[in-house]
Amino acid sequence: MKTTRIDLHNHTTRCNHAEGTIDEYIQRAIELGIDIYGFSEHAPMDFDEKYRLSFCDMDAYVNDVLEAKERYKNDLEILLGYEVDYLPGHMDERVLSAKVDYLIGSVHFIDKWSFDNPEFIGGWKSKDIDEIWKAYFEATEAMVKTGKFDIVGHLDLIKVFKYMPKQDVRVLARDVLKAIKKSGMVMELNAAGLRKPVGEIYPSKALLEVAYELDIPITFSSDAHAVDQVGFGYEATTSLAKSVGYTQAVTFKDREKQLLIF
Repeated sequence: MKTTRIDLHNHTTRCNHAEGTIDEYIQRAIELGIDIYGFSEHAPMDFDEKYRLSFCDMDAYVNDVLEAKERYKNDLEILLGYEVDYLPGHMDERVLSAKVDYLIGSVHFIDKWSFDNPEFIGGWKSKDIDEIWKAYFEATEAMVKTGKFDIVGHLDLIKVFKYMPKQDVRVLARDVLKAIKKSGMVMELNAAGLRKPVGEIYPSKALLEVAYELDIPITFSSDAHAVDQVGFGYEATTSLAKSVGYTQAVTFKDREKQLLIF
């Protein structure tokens, strides 16, 4: 039975905090036997501009990816996407209506506080940790309910610096997981958490078990910002998925889901 190796969440230097050329990323993906490789650059918006693609570079980004898709069509399938920050009042229709294979919806801000950026880690000292987690999942639920996105990015990113809540995370995330199920969105298993202080895949096994019970589909992501991160943690993420009961993962084409065995 043929299995498919999927990696849908990856960046380019156009976000201003990644290294390596598109060709280097793709060539590394080919070396690793990745079958479906997606670029999902940090989408432009009028906030926190230095950490994302600019509006004036959108066409160049699309052209880069589509030219690479053609160039490497005999080696692997390349997909075009964006990772979009959910920030009410700052999301742009040029992104939300873009002709792409998928949109990842991610929460990186709570009331414009960039909670996962080491530059702003001091914000954790002045707030109640359980309240931060609650606010994060409320923002994620609001993102899901917009119906604008296909994939939920790193569901429990809030754990990045290992500030853990006293309350059971399954209780804190219960409503957002129900919303994901209702929306038909896909949840990514994102290996980047293994590279962070928390040292754990997003989402945790506890949350993934609830997702499986709810029959929420999954996909896989290395969230590469450097060539040596391409395919990072794939064995760990697929093993986690299998341990919970998953056997299939989702890929996309023109915003349509397709289930494949991994």
